[in-house]
Amino acid sequence: MIEKPSPIRAGWKVVALSAAAYVFIVFPLAIIWHLVLFKSTYDNLGYIGREEPGFLLGFASIAIQGVLLALFFPFIYRNGGRLASGIKFGLFLGAYHWTIHVVAAAAKAPIEPVGLFFLLESSYLTLQFGLAGIAIAFIQLRKQG
Repeated sequence: MIEKPSPIRAGWKVVALSAAAYVFIVFPLAIIWHLVLFKSTYDNLGYIGREEPGFLLGFASIAIQGVLLALFFPFIYRNGGRLASGIKFGLFLGAYHWTIHVVAAAAKAPIEPVGLFFLLESSYLTLQFGLAGIAIAFIQLRKQG
């Protein structure tokens, strides 16, 4: 019996490309979203507490997330096309990230109104993880058919 090849590409080059795609999508999106488009709103909410954002730490955090997500994708991929798999991957991990990022921030900091914060950050994370999940799936999965 002949086995089908795995639909998942393997190797460090794939991990590096996936992580780079995540950084390329997320770092500029985070800056534009939090420090340009909605800066005054976040300031009024009390979410951003530093005068000068720590760009180096933010970049390092995003780069580490990219590597971890790139390594994790093959473990949760089951089947399906690249677009659907990317959306499922992104939304699943985005939901996990939401619980440790948005809910935890609202629990620890005096952010008011919380509803507006939830709306903004939920929208941001949906965009972030939706786009990044699709990019990672397109890099890691072979075209089927």
